[in-house]
Amino acid sequence: MRISLFRRQPDPDRIEVVHAGTRYPVMVKRRANARRMTLRVSQATGEVTLTLPERAEFAAGRIFAENHGGWIAARIAKRPRAVPFEPGQMVPLRGVPHRIVHWSKARGVTQATQDKDGAPIIAVAGEAAHVARRIKDFLRRLALEDLEKAVRQHTAALGIPARKITIRDTKSRWGSCSSQGHLNFSWRLILAPASVLDYLAAHEVAHLKEMNHSHRFWALTHRLCPHTEAAETWLKRHGASLHGYG
Repeated sequence: MRISLFRRQPDPDRIEVVHAGTRYPVMVKRRANARRMTLRVSQATGEVTLTLPERAEFAAGRIFAENHGGWIAARIAKRPRAVPFEPGQMVPLRGVPHRIVHWSKARGVTQATQDKDGAPIIAVAGEAAHVARRIKDFLRRLALEDLEKAVRQHTAALGIPARKITIRDTKSRWGSCSSQGHLNFSWRLILAPASVLDYLAAHEVAHLKEMNHSHRFWALTHRLCPHTEAAETWLKRHGASLHGYG
């Protein structure tokens, strides 16, 4: 039996692409099922990924990425503006813009209310250093409450209960359903209009019966949530912007 003395050296985990004087780190991944080289820029994280087929030469992949430096720069430039959770910033709550107000240094509850002029605000109490954490905790709590309510409604209509509901800060998907009946959702759905959160709840509840994206699945989702198409359209247009908050 002949043993090959030549083995491909492991690829670097990342490379750098330089465009117009700016350096962009690019993650390198190989996929056995990839048919061609691809580049992807995550609108949620800004991470750039170069995917190579198993037999592709690494040097060719590097050249491919370098030749698309302008494309990478353009995609990075289109990422949503970062909005930190700090006083004065505007943050959507169920699709309605709210201004963050640090109203007291004393400990107290965080609440969605109105200022003296009737404008929507999120009022935060406590030390200024903890404002961002308190805002995030508040939004996560509201997200869980709204999603639990929506899931209860849709599972009642479906006749199949969800075994567990978890809130996370996922970057690649808004929700998921496991084969054990566990539903996971992004807390950032509380930033979207209520109809969008309701649609994602219906979408994942439908997976409790149809663990696929077949015609049966979509028919069931539309039955549970008649505004499915409108919510999908909103997510495609505005979903990436939700990752810019906090």
